[in-house]
Amino acid sequence: MTAQRTAAAPVQDLDDKILGGWLGRIAGNMLGKPVERGDHWTRQRIDRYLRRMDALPLTDYIPGPPPGTPLDPAEFELRPEWPECTRGNIHGSSRDDDVDYSILGLHLLETHGFDFTTEQVGDLWLLRLPYLQTFTAERAAYRNLARGLKPPVAATVDNPYQEWIGALIRADIHGWTSPGDPRRAAGLARRDAVLSHTGNGVYGAMWAAALIAAAFTAPSVRAALEVSLEHIPPGCRLARTVRRTAALHDAGLTWESALGELDRETGHLHWIHTVPNAAVLTAGLLYGEGDFTATIALTVRGGLDTDSSGATAGSVAGVMCGAAAIPPQWTAPLEDRVRSAVFGFDGVRISELARRTGRLAAPPPGPSTGRRTGPGKAAEKPS
Repeated sequence: MTAQRTAAAPVQDLDDKILGGWLGRIAGNMLGKPVERGDHWTRQRIDRYLRRMDALPLTDYIPGPPPGTPLDPAEFELRPEWPECTRGNIHGSSRDDDVDYSILGLHLLETHGFDFTTEQVGDLWLLRLPYLQTFTAERAAYRNLARGLKPPVAATVDNPYQEWIGALIRADIHGWTSPGDPRRAAGLARRDAVLSHTGNGVYGAMWAAALIAAAFTAPSVRAALEVSLEHIPPGCRLARTVRRTAALHDAGLTWESALGELDRETGHLHWIHTVPNAAVLTAGLLYGEGDFTATIALTVRGGLDTDSSGATAGSVAGVMCGAAAIPPQWTAPLEDRVRSAVFGFDGVRISELARRTGRLAAPPPGPSTGRRTGPGKAAEKPS
């Protein structure tokens, strides 16, 4: 991939793009939530279910099983939350950690500003986030914080999930508040991510934040992806996988063939690991070709951690097209309302979250006076 930088130009319709990021994240999360279990809901099983429900091509939320429809529960076992996140059943978003961390990140920046410390991130988790609503690396870090361990040690003790996707799903707020400044976004995301992750887990957060920040000013999804790679070590597994996905796309492989090839290369990793999910996400963005519906549908149909990858894909696509251009079948059922486990935020309006994010958003940097916060590269060695 040839590196191109986004122009340091004013972001047009900034408020609409930030709202698009919030709506896209929540819609993508809700789309993927019923089939979030990558060891069961493979690409093939997801498509079998969609064909059974007459829902291919996927242009709306996944339908639940109609009453009286006999389905083999061993074959098509949806997540327990499916009655509140399937087509026709959605009345506001259901609670999910992929959205909780965006809300908590907004509260972090409102409380401590852009000079926040990693320790302050942990303090806010203990204050605002219930322990049982954390998972994998975040739960391990939370437990370590409660035992009195401090960053960066809190990320490494009894934590086998250090390169999983948890830090990546926390990164959006840093991209939304750094429109057109991916370097700044990556630095903020790194400071957040090292509380619970190392290596590719941290790089995933930096990559996602840079990607979202670049999406505000990039002329295409491909250009935003190229810029995002400038802000993680070029030799890390994550960067190599993103470049490999782009190469398969450029070679003319179909979406199905490209993901089959990527499965053979990354399938040995856990379905919640950052690297294979980045492959699914990158493929959804490239083969979606800038279309919001195609992007989140392909990403979720790609399997693995469907609600997390769907959320990030929706965030990128929503920023690029803006809220006004997101088709109403994705936004109307959300009813401008989100459920959250973050204390003090349950039932908050999505539009209010977007307005508060917009008040924090820094303008893109000029040629020589650009504001920079934090390092643009990770300190860890590529792995």
